[in-house]
Amino acid sequence: MSSFVAGVMLGTLVTGVLFFGGNIVPVSSVPLSATSTVQAVVESGALSVSDQPAGNTVIVESVTVPPPGVWVAVREMQGNDLGNVLGAAYARGPRSNLPVPLLRATEPGRSYAIELYRNDTNGTFNFAKDSIYIDFNTGAPVISYFITTK
Repeated sequence: MSSFVAGVMLGTLVTGVLFFGGNIVPVSSVPLSATSTVQAVVESGALSVSDQPAGNTVIVESVTVPPPGVWVAVREMQGNDLGNVLGAAYARGPRSNLPVPLLRATEPGRSYAIELYRNDTNGTFNFAKDSIYIDFNTGAPVISYFITTK
């Protein structure tokens, strides 16, 4: 019986490594606070944003995720930390040139981040309840950075 259990555990481990490509990120290492420190970010093909003028809306060049989609949140940077969420828009699947309306305008010459979240609630973005979207190819949260121009 114990060899059967050991075999199941080994099979599960091998399947997990093959499925995640060896890039497993423990859930406890994913920051969930409002101001979380930015660590080494693995590039993801799921998100693209360019530097852009400051204003009341951020344009995300592309979001490439499968349905049912994700929340695309704009966060301000405070040094190397992710700060407040300024606004969010829902992308139901792959989108190009997605406008994200902001509650507070971005300022010229500052750094910001786009971070993806799963819709874990009732269709309304809730930073405290919606979980961070993890890219299955990289095993890391999907974040992209940009700077605002004047």
